[in-house]
Amino acid sequence: MRKLLLSITVLAISCLTVNAHNHDEKKIDTKVSSVEWIGKKVTGQHEGTIAIKEGNLSFHDGNLEKGTIVIDMTSIIVTDLEGEWAEKLKKHLESPDFFNVEANNTATFVITKVVPGKEGKSTITGDLTIKGITHPITFESTNEMKDGKFAAFAELKVDRTLYDIKYGSGKFFEGLGDKMINDEFIIKFKIAAK
Repeated sequence: MRKLLLSITVLAISCLTVNAHNHDEKKIDTKVSSVEWIGKKVTGQHEGTIAIKEGNLSFHDGNLEKGTIVIDMTSIIVTDLEGEWAEKLKKHLESPDFFNVEANNTATFVITKVVPGKEGKSTITGDLTIKGITHPITFESTNEMKDGKFAAFAELKVDRTLYDIKYGSGKFFEGLGDKMINDEFIIKFKIAAK
């Protein structure tokens, strides 16, 4: 009986040790990671960058499982314009017409599900919160784990009207003509974690 109890105890400890080694948590390297945005309108488009404030990712057996990414909405930069015009657009994007940054200085993406695919690609589902409004979103990401460092690349489209960003939207305003702005904006991100 003692041998049986000893065997069960050893087995249980072994299982706990293996499970502990299968899980890993990594912090997002905000200096290396980047987020680009593109907003399109009838007469062209604007683009820029925005910084990641902080974040962490959880892994199981080396595969991404969940995580949280916090975006610093005060860091919006316009890269396709210069000087006064860039500053005007930046201020407009920060205003209540768009992201209302004074009241909502961060946006978050919480990864809730990751389905691994082929050739390093995964389907990622999570909750995106902008202006305090949360909606689920799913997109494809290319992931790589090498020497304990993780990198992910993705491009996704976000419907801004779901987050109460209606300025210049043809869904809500008539007669906008060439002043109409696309409801969807593009986010391209590169995430590095270690």
